[in-house]
Amino acid sequence: MKDLDVTGGTANIGKFQDPALTAKGEKRATVALSNPQTLWFNTGTLCNIECVNCYIASSPSNDALVYISADEVRDYLDQIKARNWPVTEIAFTGGEPFMNPQMIEITEASLARGYDVLILTNAMRPMMRKSMQAGLLRLNAAYPGKLTLRISVDHHRAELHDAERGAGAFEKTLTGMKWLRDNGFTMAVAGRSVFGDSDAESRAGYGAFYAEHGLDIDAHNPAMTVLFPEMDESVEVPEITTACWGILDKSPDAVMCSSSRMVVKRKGAEKPAVLACTLLPYSAEFELGNTLEEAEKDVALNHPHCAKFCVLGGASCSA
Repeated sequence: MKDLDVTGGTANIGKFQDPALTAKGEKRATVALSNPQTLWFNTGTLCNIECVNCYIASSPSNDALVYISADEVRDYLDQIKARNWPVTEIAFTGGEPFMNPQMIEITEASLARGYDVLILTNAMRPMMRKSMQAGLLRLNAAYPGKLTLRISVDHHRAELHDAERGAGAFEKTLTGMKWLRDNGFTMAVAGRSVFGDSDAESRAGYGAFYAEHGLDIDAHNPAMTVLFPEMDESVEVPEITTACWGILDKSPDAVMCSSSRMVVKRKGAEKPAVLACTLLPYSAEFELGNTLEEAEKDVALNHPHCAKFCVLGGASCSA
């Protein structure tokens, strides 16, 4: 898996090259890990489907990030305690997390430490295997109110969702959501803004979808219905300088890398690595080391995603 093109093709030519200075020679903005609240784990890039615009290029054949193990997750949970990070949430993304054969053990290890757990899933066949269903039912009963599954529903209309994820994907996901509904799980939804709907139109559409299917999800709560801005690297975006905080009336503490880190296991690597951001799994510049201690360093906003998705888009992968 090659690194992403951080220049964004010709649109951002010359930009995002120097971690200290912008193309205009201005001091680039950095973000300190001021309040770590969420530790993310990528469970592996393998997925049961291949989506048109997957930012991480997950597929049934992409194992650039291999399955992380329960023991490796436990090691980082120990590090949270040793570093005295005020983490409240452990979150899992992929790929499809339920492809990882140790996903139930991994989830239980996190819940047993008292953390809230968030799992991002397409709610399709991997989650619906009997072993995964049994494990989820057991954990949801043992740790009530601590487990949330955020379901990828790219659009509330089946034909637009399927345009991204393949014919029939919407109905398969809806089947999984109904199983979660009927068994008392807390659900959230992740949608996308690629379709050109306004925020109000999108939320109204999701609200109607939830009502039609009896889903207890708040369409107007941004933490429960998360509408992600698109990460199109062909679009020109401004570089974020230290002066931008005042110009935009925004604090670096509001940017995702001030409150989270992500752990990945690269194919062929001896140990997992800690990344600054969930959105940049293949960019070597955003790999901070193997330990949480090493990951406490400041992050330079040296990628188009930093500007468009986080600073200007105001998005966060966490709740």
